[in-house]
Amino acid sequence: MSARFTAERSSLSLRPALPDDEAFLLALRKATMTEHLDRAGEPTDADAHRARLLHRYEVAQVICIDGVPAGLLKAYRSDNGWFVEQLQIAPALQGRGIGGQVLRIVLRAAEADALPVTLHVLKGNRAKRLYERLGFETVGEDKTQFHMRLAPRAAAESEAE
Repeated sequence: MSARFTAERSSLSLRPALPDDEAFLLALRKATMTEHLDRAGEPTDADAHRARLLHRYEVAQVICIDGVPAGLLKAYRSDNGWFVEQLQIAPALQGRGIGGQVLRIVLRAAEADALPVTLHVLKGNRAKRLYERLGFETVGEDKTQFHMRLAPRAAAESEAE
């Protein structure tokens, strides 16, 4: 049985992040992002991690697998499209298709709204391959990250696969 099959057979759910989730989400952020932030020359101290965690906390959703917290999604809709602010999966659960499943939820919402989805990914982060497989294209970059976009039509096509 493949890891991907296992993840798809598990019960994935999203629920709003609560203040009680902050300790888990802060540890998750440190475990998933410190390596990439270090490489990019970005701050990795406790205050920087906490500030980034609390940024747009009102849209934060805890990704649960079979009811157990497994990750974080911050995504929101604006007049111009959907933006994926943060997506983090616990290291022990990475590579099982969970990130793709979560992104497909956002892609379906964007498709229903006929809006594009955009995100930024730090240079050197392996998650970029997942985004490319889902149809995201690099539309710009800065010193530390790639700016990626999935047009509404491409979002509809990625669901057909």
